[in-house]
Amino acid sequence: MPEREALVHRDRRFTWAQLTDRTRRLGDVLRRHGLGRHRDRAELEPWESGQDHVALYLYNGNEYLEGMLGAFKACCAPINVNYRYVDDELIYLFENSDARAVVYHAAFAPTLARIRDRLPLVKLWLQVSDASGEALLPGALDYEVALAEAEPSPPKDLSADDAYILYTGGTTGMPKGVLWRHEDVFRAALYTRPDRDFDAIMARARLGGPRVLPAPPFMHGAAHWMAFNIWHVGGSVVVPSDPTRLDPADVWSTIEREKVTSLTIVGDAFGRPLADELRRGVHDATSLDTLTTGGAILTATLKQEFLDLLPGLKIVDSLGSSESGQQASRVSTAERRASTGDFEMAADNVVLRDNLKGLVEPGSGERGWLARRGFLPLGYYKDSEKTAATFPVIDGVRYAVPGDRAALESDGTLRLFGREAATINTGGEKVFAEEVEHALKQHPAVYDAVVVGMPHERWGQQVTAVVRLREGTGPTPDELREAARQHLAAYKLPRKFVFVEEIVRAPSGKADYRWARERALAED
Repeated sequence: MPEREALVHRDRRFTWAQLTDRTRRLGDVLRRHGLGRHRDRAELEPWESGQDHVALYLYNGNEYLEGMLGAFKACCAPINVNYRYVDDELIYLFENSDARAVVYHAAFAPTLARIRDRLPLVKLWLQVSDASGEALLPGALDYEVALAEAEPSPPKDLSADDAYILYTGGTTGMPKGVLWRHEDVFRAALYTRPDRDFDAIMARARLGGPRVLPAPPFMHGAAHWMAFNIWHVGGSVVVPSDPTRLDPADVWSTIEREKVTSLTIVGDAFGRPLADELRRGVHDATSLDTLTTGGAILTATLKQEFLDLLPGLKIVDSLGSSESGQQASRVSTAERRASTGDFEMAADNVVLRDNLKGLVEPGSGERGWLARRGFLPLGYYKDSEKTAATFPVIDGVRYAVPGDRAALESDGTLRLFGREAATINTGGEKVFAEEVEHALKQHPAVYDAVVVGMPHERWGQQVTAVVRLREGTGPTPDELREAARQHLAAYKLPRKFVFVEEIVRAPSGKADYRWARERALAED
């Protein structure tokens, strides 16, 4: 395996031996600056960390995944930083995460120059050169120079209790750091095969695996979880040439050039422009056999478009969260009906009743909470109250209950309704934003849509749809409402439509409900 290709970015190709050497050197750089583990897990509360934290303020590239591995090898915990954050949001994240080191692309140097005086905990700045041409910040180290001067020393004292921390996106509240043990996140999210012992895992990896292109930013779990999953089965990770944005032509060109076999996206936000580009007929995507989507809805209509464009394709809907790991999946093929919202649950996942007392019975029609037991996070970093609320102990069993509402069909199929935080209460009836978005996207003129609840004097909240239409189309609100009526009860239909030229989403592709509410308020 040492000479097998592990990572490809543009014209740079890294074998496993090279990746190991570089990440050991990064670990050495961190250790030389006094970073590492200072307290063992046994001494800590579940929401505490005894390790130093390394912030990764980076676009996708080899340096991001190297940053994660290098931090782990120094017994530190990497921290994902949303590169779209403005100054105050960055300061909050760096302070909340207690970051002691920052690895960043040079393009972000001007931003860091404005705020670094407010980050006294940071003792190491590592700058990654890029096309921006920004000069090295005073006191910072050049990433490649630092690696060249370091020693590729093997890691020491690694522990299954070491911390992995994933900050949530913050689209419905302030970002929170979900704190996992390495062993638990490995089993729940990074290697979901049934193999349990090291020898079996290594035997599988030696067989080789897929070549995957994760299209979302590595700063979100969906992308780097997929990268690690593929690595753990001996596969290769391929990064598009332009990591600063979703460029559909670049994605398909990279797939063609590198003979990528698996593509990871986030719902319609990624799927729609990728399907439109593929339909142009200028790319050879015959190497692609699997399309994996998670984090947001990929509508059944768009799934069918992909299956028509690539008849041998397998589309995998993966359902999970930062607080739970993988929970369920759904496979669509040319032979199996494309659908949205129904899943086969993975082991250790259940639907708890609304009052959290007992399990929802299949076929009962009762809506409950999707939950996981077994391999779970320790909690939210520095937040004991939210830890207790999201990870309750029920009848002696600890669960993760991230907030997704669901029911079970009579055959055990999971029916997902959406996140409780995005639920609209109109006239005493609950409406899940995602199901309205899904219904609207069935109309051929709707390019994208985000649905929110807005204040209403009589109903408490009204269903409001922020919609981007396809160029050259102009359906009326009544026409869109009538099309959605084929899929929704009358009380779920949008009472107001706000038409926009562009819908703002998180880089992960997830809906930004705060932006949508602000945009809708601006129309009042």
